Amino acid sequence: MQRFGFVGLPNSGKTSLHNALAGTEAVAARHAFSTKTANVGVARVADERLDALAEMSRSRRVVHATVQFTDVGGLVSGANRGEGLGNAFLGHIRDTDAIVYVLRSFVDTDIDGDDDPLNSLQVLETELALADLESASRQFDKLAKAAKSDPTRRDGRDILGEAIAVLSDGVPLYRAGFGDEVREGLRPFFMITNKPTLAVVNIGEDQIASAAELTEPVRSELGDAQVVALCVQLEAEAAQLDESERPEMLAALGLGSGALDQFLGAAYRLLGLRTFLTTGEKESRAWTFRAGASAAECAGAVHSDIQRGFIRADTVAWEQLLDVGSWSEARRQGLVRSEGKNYLVADGDVMEFRFNV
Repeated sequence: MQRFGFVGLPNSGKTSLHNALAGTEAVAARHAFSTKTANVGVARVADERLDALAEMSRSRRVVHATVQFTDVGGLVSGANRGEGLGNAFLGHIRDTDAIVYVLRSFVDTDIDGDDDPLNSLQVLETELALADLESASRQFDKLAKAAKSDPTRRDGRDILGEAIAVLSDGVPLYRAGFGDEVREGLRPFFMITNKPTLAVVNIGEDQIASAAELTEPVRSELGDAQVVALCVQLEAEAAQLDESERPEMLAALGLGSGALDQFLGAAYRLLGLRTFLTTGEKESRAWTFRAGASAAECAGAVHSDIQRGFIRADTVAWEQLLDVGSWSEARRQGLVRSEGKNYLVADGDVMEFRFNV
């Protein structure tokens, strides 16, 4: 399960986004610092391919992929010095896979807070960089002592030293221009700003038509990061509706497929995630893997014994399987390929693993 950490200023809409994704009703108050504990939610990843395959197979059980997200208390300028709620909650997101900045753009004079998403981004980046600096400095001191007697600790010490030089200027590590080797070397130290980053610009209902214009400054500032504009409050309201009513409301409001699909689409692109599928009468299931994974590695996602005893993966594209209507017909027409353990699995592959343990 992929894990995302939400970070934003007070009243940016983090908790409402949590509700939109999880379909829950965590408290979203109209004043700062209403989130005083970390809210953890799990969302099902919608996948029309899986639903269609389950119908084809008349599966008794359908298992969608899921993601986990953590909403922590709002940060303010000076949080590293204890302002607001300080940065006490940041430990909850150090072990997540990616950071999601929630940046307010909507205007509401009844709710305190900055409605300039670029200003919010700059505050958040500075505070996270300074939080990382504190953590990196503590770990560096320990490594520096250990490296005097253990040469194997020197590489980690040196990489942390490079990180500290950047973080001391309030610059997040993803802006440092470090190569893949350094970024990978920093992973064991759980630096927040070393993680992939996604930004959600929280727009008002009256700003939906101007979404592209409102996100452009953030997109330009963050470069390669994924940036999504969402009217979070409307999405949270739609999440409370019955599933059969939700698409009609979203379409009427011009929200397309809704927060979950847009957010997860951007998140999957950010982390290089893909999906392979399994289907049968007993169960149809979506499995998440990283682009470039082999058939043997994907087999291990199902069960370690399957990877250990891997023989082959019977594979067919999901569209082809649906077109012919069954595995047996796909085999009869020669559409099912026999792939070895080094085959690079493609998004949407439907697979049956053969193994012997």
